[in-house]
Amino acid sequence: MISYVTLGTNDTEKALAFYGPLLAEMGAEKVLDTGRLHAFSTGPGQPMLLIGAPWDGESASNGNGAMVAIAVGSRENVDKMHAKALELGASDEGAPGERMAGFYGGYFRDLDKNKVVFCHFG
Repeated sequence: MISYVTLGTNDTEKALAFYGPLLAEMGAEKVLDTGRLHAFSTGPGQPMLLIGAPWDGESASNGNGAMVAIAVGSRENVDKMHAKALELGASDEGAPGERMAGFYGGYFRDLDKNKVVFCHFG
C-alpha cells in the first residue's frame, strides 16, 4: 500500500552516508537520484525510502508523532538493523522487543532526528 516515504535532511551527504550502508543490510540500493532526492528500494514495485532537502527550501525538521516503519522480515533482522543504525550514529528510541502480541520493533532517530522503526509482524 505504501509507495514511498520521504525523510528530509539538512545534510544530504551525511544522510546518504547513513542510509546507504544501513539499507544495504536489507538488500536495498539507490534506485533514483534527482540531485535533490535520493531513493532506495529493494526492487521494482517495492516501496521506496527517499532522502533529500525539503522542496520549499526551508530547513528540514522532524515531525512530532511522524514515524517511518520498515518491515525487515524477522525478529533477528530487527535486532541486526537496529544495531547497525546505532553503529552508524543513530540514537536509540527503544531497544528491539515485542511491543504487543505479534509485533516486534526496534526504534531509533536518524542523524536528522527522524523517527524510524525496523519491525516484524508475526
